[in-house]
Amino acid sequence: MPETFNILKIEHIGVAVNDLQKASMLLKLLGLNASKTKNIDSENVKVVKYSTSNNNHKIELLEATSLSSPISTFIKKRGEGVHHIALEVDNIENAMKYLTEKNIKLVYEHIRLGADNKLINFIHPDSCPGILIELCQQKKRD
Repeated sequence: MPETFNILKIEHIGVAVNDLQKASMLLKLLGLNASKTKNIDSENVKVVKYSTSNNNHKIELLEATSLSSPISTFIKKRGEGVHHIALEVDNIENAMKYLTEKNIKLVYEHIRLGADNKLINFIHPDSCPGILIELCQQKKRD
C-alpha cells in the first residue's frame, strides 16, 4: 500500500518539565515568543509553546497537572527532558491506518485533541527505539 499521507514538517519538540515558569526563563531570555499557557485536560498537562519569530520552529514545555499524567510518569522514570518529537501530517487518519497496517504500535486507538486545536496520536516508543513521536494535524474548522 503506498503512503496516503505526507509529513509536512517537524512541528515541535516537547520537553517535560516540573515547573513551566522556571523552565521558561531561559527560552524567554533567548528571545523566543511564548504562546498562552493551556491546560489539556485529556492529557492531564499544562502546555506553553515557544517559537522563533517566524513561527517555524517550536519548543513545547509540558508540566503535569496530576500524578496520573503521562508527563508525571515520564519525569519520575527519566527526569526532565525531551519527551517527544511532533511531526505534522496532512492526514492523521490515513497515517494511523497505514502505520497500524505496518504493525506500528500507536499509543491511542482513536485520535485525540491536543494543544493548538490539533488532532494528535503518538507512535509508541516500542515501535521506534525509545523515541516517542507525536503525529499531529491542524483540526479543520467546523
